[in-house]
Amino acid sequence: MKRIALIIAVALPLIACSKEQPKKVAIRPVRVTSVQHALSGDTISLTGQIQAKDPINLAFRIGGRLLERNVTVGDPVKPGQVVARIEPQDFQNALRSAEADLASAQAVLANSKGTEGRQSELLSKGFTTQAQYDQAEQQRKTAQAQAESAQARLQNAKDNLTYTDLKSDVEGSVTAKEAETGEIVAAGRMILQVAKQGDRYAVFNVPSQLIRQSPKDPEVTVFLSDDMTIVTTGRVREVAPQADTATGTYVVKVALNNPPDAMRLGATIVGQIKVQSDPVIQLPGVALTQSEGKPAVWVVDPEKKTVSLVSVTVGHYDTSSAVVSQGLKDGDLVVTAGVQALRPGQEVRILETDAGAQK
Repeated sequence: MKRIALIIAVALPLIACSKEQPKKVAIRPVRVTSVQHALSGDTISLTGQIQAKDPINLAFRIGGRLLERNVTVGDPVKPGQVVARIEPQDFQNALRSAEADLASAQAVLANSKGTEGRQSELLSKGFTTQAQYDQAEQQRKTAQAQAESAQARLQNAKDNLTYTDLKSDVEGSVTAKEAETGEIVAAGRMILQVAKQGDRYAVFNVPSQLIRQSPKDPEVTVFLSDDMTIVTTGRVREVAPQADTATGTYVVKVALNNPPDAMRLGATIVGQIKVQSDPVIQLPGVALTQSEGKPAVWVVDPEKKTVSLVSVTVGHYDTSSAVVSQGLKDGDLVVTAGVQALRPGQEVRILETDAGAQK
C-alpha cells in the first residue's frame, strides 16, 4: 500500500503538468494609415508622329508629260521657286495659233468698222438704205465679238504656257513626291507635298473610349520616343469626325508650343495626358491581403484597438500601390505593416500612423 501511495503521489504532479495552460494572445504592433477618397489621375501614353500643320499639295493646272522635277523629298523650297515643269511644246503651238486667230479677227473687225463708217456717211446723204447700214453695223458687232473671243483665247493660251512651270506657293520642305520625270500627269494630280515652315502637329490615333474619358481641352505632354529629355507641351486642336474603318481609332492633332528643333517632321513621339476618374482610395500594395480569394485589408477599430478583415474592390494596380474603389470609407484605419500576422478580433498596438490618422 505504501508503494502504491508513493506512485500516486509522484504521478499527480506529472498529470497536472501535462494539462495545456491557456495561451495569452499577444498584442501585435502594427502601422496604419487613415484613408481618404481622392480623385485619381491615370496617365495615358500613346505613340504618334510629328507632321506638318498645313501640308500643301503642289499640282499642275494642266496635264502633260513631266519634263523635269527639280526637287525631291527633304529639299527646301521658297515661294515662287520652279519645282517641276511639263513639256511646253503643245502649249507654245496653241499660243501661236491663238495669236494668229486674234490677228485675223482684228483684221475682220477693222474692215467691218470701215464698212459701217462708209454706210453711215452714205445714209446721212441719202445714198444708201437703212437696211444696208443696219447690216454693216451688225457685221461690225459680230467682228468685235469675234476679236474679243480671240483675245480671250490668246490670254488662256498664255496662261496655259505659264502653267507648264509648277511653282511653290510657300516656304517649307518637300515631304512627299508622287510623279517622276517622263510620266504623263493629269491636271490636279499631286506632284509634290510641301510642309510649311514653322508650326508642327503631333498626330495620334486615339481609341474612342479614351476620347470619351479625356478632360476638355487637356494639356498633352509630348516627348521624343528615343529621348525623353526632349519634351514640350500642346493642346488638342483637331479631332477627326469619323473613325478609321480599319483601326476604329480617331486621328487627333495636337498643336505644339515651341516644339524643339529635334522634333523633326516624321519623328516618332509619345504623348501623355492624365485622365481623371471617380474618387478612390489609394493604398500601398503591402496593405492588401486576401479573404476567400478576394482582395481584403485589415481595418483597426479605434476604440477597441482590434482588427477586422474587410473585403475591398480594387480598380487597378500601380507599380507600388492599389487603387481601391469600394469597401472603405473616409477615416478608416487600414493596417499597412504587419498584415500577415493578424487574425479577426485580435488586439493591436499602433506603432505609427500616417498623417490624418487617430491614435
